[in-house]
Amino acid sequence: MAYRKMLVERDGPLAILTFNDPAHLNAIDSELRVEFVAAANAALDDPDVRAILITGAGRGFCAGANLKEVSGDQARGVVPNVDERLRKYINPLLVRMAESEKPVVSAVNGAAVGVGCGIALAADIVLVGESGYFLQSFIRLGVVPDGGSSWTIPRLAGRGRAAGMMLLGERIEAAQAVDWGLAWRMISDADLPRVAREIAGQLAHGPTLAYGRIKEMLRKSESNGFADQLDLEAARQIQSFETDDCREGVAAFIEKRPARFAGR
Repeated sequence: MAYRKMLVERDGPLAILTFNDPAHLNAIDSELRVEFVAAANAALDDPDVRAILITGAGRGFCAGANLKEVSGDQARGVVPNVDERLRKYINPLLVRMAESEKPVVSAVNGAAVGVGCGIALAADIVLVGESGYFLQSFIRLGVVPDGGSSWTIPRLAGRGRAAGMMLLGERIEAAQAVDWGLAWRMISDADLPRVAREIAGQLAHGPTLAYGRIKEMLRKSESNGFADQLDLEAARQIQSFETDDCREGVAAFIEKRPARFAGR
């Protein structure tokens, strides 16, 4: 597929997906929505891709939905087809990202607003530049959060902070986002692209099956009791010790050399 508003790069087993409509702070319109979902699904489907990095071109990660498109619908007396936009495109992709064994990293440069905030926080590891920020802007429009924000933010930052973000619509700056647990690390704006690629590249060359099992364990820990989680850990550990990556990791440790994981 040829893309006009997405940049898609490959660096070995790492796929780098960049929102590429900087003139509009990468706000998601119908074209960008289709292209992003197609690019991300292609990376998830590709067996040679073992990690995914999502970022934005220019001064912002993603400024949410393109409100000019929404306003145009309303001016014609048409209710925007939010149901299709979410249930056909965004929601299935976010579920796939969560359930995929492939680690997903987001590098938030500038604004991560609305659904853009939801996409950024759906990543397994969230990196934020010093000028980056997260904003639940929905209340300013008289609507409710989407993009998974009402699920991810309470779990990352706590219910009280999630309520404050969503009901007051205040932006959360980079340092505060790290303090709250919304992001893993704050990085200087100049270094963010390089460091994000290094971290995502490390994951792309790591033990992919183990990553997938860790992601599953983290998801299920939200609802499992302690005994159930211990059982899950034991079951996944038994499976992990049967992998080629485990054999390689043990051999590398004994031989005092870096492991060369193949993701199997």
